[in-house]
Amino acid sequence: MKTKITEHSIKLFEKRGFSDTSIQDIVDSLGVTKGTFYYYFSSKEELLMNIHLGYIDGLLNRQEEILQDSKFNNKEKLFEIVYMLIGSIKSKGTSAKIFFREMRHLSEERLVQILDKRDRFRLNVERVVRDGIENGEFRPDLNATIVTFGILGVVNWSYQWFNPNGASTDREVAEIFVEMILRGIEQ
Repeated sequence: MKTKITEHSIKLFEKRGFSDTSIQDIVDSLGVTKGTFYYYFSSKEELLMNIHLGYIDGLLNRQEEILQDSKFNNKEKLFEIVYMLIGSIKSKGTSAKIFFREMRHLSEERLVQILDKRDRFRLNVERVVRDGIENGEFRPDLNATIVTFGILGVVNWSYQWFNPNGASTDREVAEIFVEMILRGIEQ
């Protein structure tokens, strides 16, 4: 039931937004009572935090697998991370929207937890860029911090427009992004 509450809430939050979705809306969509909701969550904010943790923890776990895979060089790690992020839009697009759009509704204490995890994800990408610079895979004149923010900005914004059922697959979008990132768009 906890999973059902979470899944229905994600859909409602996407359509109406967190603020405009009440606990009553959530339980009505499931045909259960508020008591059922409160059995699993103490508040709507706790539910939102659960959604955020599920999304970011899943990304961090997969990122760690990529980083630990010794068969990948840094270019390949970068591709795999970008592909994973685009793929997450395909598999968890609504959660991605909720993650980026509704974070502002978390209390300071909860927000700090999410921001710490988001920063860890970013710093892992930055480490890939730095390692690639150090071993000659990437240009030596790059500012790894700014490049990392650029990569994540490009990729994370795609949840707004990427259509998994559209003309380009998640892999094709990831390939285009990484090609653009690594080679630029200059003729």
